[in-house]
Amino acid sequence: MTTHEPASWIYAYLSLSVALSVVWATLHVLRHDLNASMLRVSVCTALLGLTEPIFVPRYWNPFTIFNLARRTGFDLESLLFSFSIGGIVFAAYEFLFHVKPVENIAADSKKGRHRQHTLAVLSAPLLFGFLSATTRLNPIYSSAIALIAGFFATLSCRRDLWLKMIVSGGLFFALYFFVFALFNVAFPGYVEAVWNLKAISAVRLIGVPLEELMFGFTFGLYWSSVYEHLTWHGQRALTQALVKLERSPT
Repeated sequence: MTTHEPASWIYAYLSLSVALSVVWATLHVLRHDLNASMLRVSVCTALLGLTEPIFVPRYWNPFTIFNLARRTGFDLESLLFSFSIGGIVFAAYEFLFHVKPVENIAADSKKGRHRQHTLAVLSAPLLFGFLSATTRLNPIYSSAIALIAGFFATLSCRRDLWLKMIVSGGLFFALYFFVFALFNVAFPGYVEAVWNLKAISAVRLIGVPLEELMFGFTFGLYWSSVYEHLTWHGQRALTQALVKLERSPT
């Protein structure tokens, strides 16, 4: 850092990651029946933090503890960030609508379209790798395209998950927008100093880069289905939850 940058910026990305981890912990406490599944999903998602060198400095160049991101491309904050958002996306729909993954439907994996299960799960990371290696797209756009493709590939195998995926995309979009807006209040000027705005649209909503919101929605859209897809559990429809609410005494 130079003398012109606030010393607090070293902890800005950590603060954002911790804020999301607080949301994660809240869901973890309130939906203790999902604890084991939520933890497994989060641990797997944390590995996405290892892709940070692809984004630094083409998309952004964050100040981090020990200045790791700017020195190596890797940083500790990305691991915590990825861990937190993975669990949040998995549990948010279940928490809001009081549902959970239900009966195992593994037998369906041998039927028709379900035979493409492995390809559907791998479609997003494979496409992201392909776009990163063969195009000049900024990695944030490559990731969004890959996540949308993963959504449609998953949908082709697991049509029962369509509602959860779409709603989860909206939920995480709203949550991430809110948290990021508070982050901007706490660390004014950070976005302008860290994001490579010349390489992206430079459009911001209440100071939040449009690409961050795009990531939030597309990540929620795809990642919310990973647990059910990998474990072959079904998902109660939202309509069932609404019927229960209607039948409950007022």
